[in-house]
Amino acid sequence: MERIEKETTYQETRKVEKGDFAAAGQISASYKNMLKRLGVDSKVVRRLAIASYEAEINLAIHTFGGSMTITVYPDHIVLVVKDTGPGIADIGLAMQEGYSTASEQVRMLGFGAGMGLPNMKRCSDTFEITSELGIGTTIEMGFLLTP
Repeated sequence: MERIEKETTYQETRKVEKGDFAAAGQISASYKNMLKRLGVDSKVVRRLAIASYEAEINLAIHTFGGSMTITVYPDHIVLVVKDTGPGIADIGLAMQEGYSTASEQVRMLGFGAGMGLPNMKRCSDTFEITSELGIGTTIEMGFLLTP
């Protein structure tokens, strides 16, 4: 997606801490509320809320912490998720529904079903993921605002 920096409507970066399940979902809820206030179509808001929630949970479960940056442009939204952490050894495997490296403890909390990355891809119009072992992972999702 082409970025028109001078026409940015809104931008915000928020941090996610490793293992902070008490705060999990707060960022995606704030994005949802902000996009509603901006008058974004409810279908786009729903897809972005799902994708950002999955990203937020993945940051809490699988990383040493990270950030989520949302940028709203006149015709699209970009959500960039960056973490420091172990990285993903096999992105193709990680993208398969049901595959998860979550611990048993995390699964007992109701997380780690292996749907996070597939749901992020399914909900976004564009999806790019890069990862380096021992460094971390970056995911960039795009959401069109116009049909």
